[in-house]
Amino acid sequence: MLSLKIPRLFSIDQVPQVFHERGILFGYRHPQSSATACVLSLFQMTNETLNIWTHLLPFWFFVWRFVTALYVTDIQNDTYSWPLLVYMCTSCVYPLASSCAHTFSCMSKNARHICYFLDYGAVNLFSLGSAIAYSAYTFPEALVQTPFHDYYIVLAVLNTILSTGLSCYSRFLEIQKPRLCKVLRVLAFAYPYTWDSLPIFYRLFLFPDEDIENEATLYHQKHVVMTLLASVLYSAHLPECLAPGCFDYIGHSHQLFHVCVILATHLQMEAILLDKTLRKEWLMTAFKPFSFSQIAVAVMLQLTLSASYHIRQQRATMDYSRGAGRPWLTSRACALETLNPNKSLEKPSSLVGRSE
Repeated sequence: MLSLKIPRLFSIDQVPQVFHERGILFGYRHPQSSATACVLSLFQMTNETLNIWTHLLPFWFFVWRFVTALYVTDIQNDTYSWPLLVYMCTSCVYPLASSCAHTFSCMSKNARHICYFLDYGAVNLFSLGSAIAYSAYTFPEALVQTPFHDYYIVLAVLNTILSTGLSCYSRFLEIQKPRLCKVLRVLAFAYPYTWDSLPIFYRLFLFPDEDIENEATLYHQKHVVMTLLASVLYSAHLPECLAPGCFDYIGHSHQLFHVCVILATHLQMEAILLDKTLRKEWLMTAFKPFSFSQIAVAVMLQLTLSASYHIRQQRATMDYSRGAGRPWLTSRACALETLNPNKSLEKPSSLVGRSE
């Protein structure tokens, strides 16, 4: 008869430094867990459990929204709805990639890096999906068919590729330069979001009176606020940095960050759906809807270039772990850290760590 043993958990002193999370002292999984142990950890309270479920459950909600939209849309002939479907598809991809990354990141050091490389790629794919939807439905009247509108998607593709590269590269700086690592990673996600949201900022802050009767405006405002809150939580590591060890399992910043991101996506989706419905008559006469080839080229270009970069980063990660010919690595970073299960579970004197 098959019996499954719940994996043992460890303290921050018992796992290699690359697995450390700032302000999180307990609840770490074995740094060389099997795939089975990783799946079992979904049903065990670890410091990653709620990170997983706060994106895994919303993934199914967004899948339901996407399938419902597919069911009521004439996909072949309703070209006006194509950008929405692309956006809704990408809104399903990033929560799934995130939950998988948090689930399987403890299989090894290399697996951890690769999991988060894929996670960052999915986030940037969602950023591109948002830009496509914004370009199709939310652009303010004053910016439609301007050079900014014409090159908006092109630059959004370039931004997501650069963001993927910068966020992945930041992982190589985690141990040696944790502060620089965090700055680069926040910048990598903030810049594409800022570019994508310029049409929204224009509507909300420059000419709010023109948009006051649009029901979508309130959802756009809430989305911006929720996104800013998520950014603060991700950057500041609140509240665990104020009380290390007290929020290891429930209530630490990454869990709150996940919740805020999901709420922001929900508000963004509602705003886009309202803009699509309320502005349809004007948009259909103002400019030609995206063609299938335009959308496909933008998405495939992002996927292809990001995938090629991911392959290079995975190879670099393996070299990083071995320290093979990498002059920017120190002997400390190259040293193999081994698990010591017999080490005391007392709180460590140093609380320095990092976060994904």
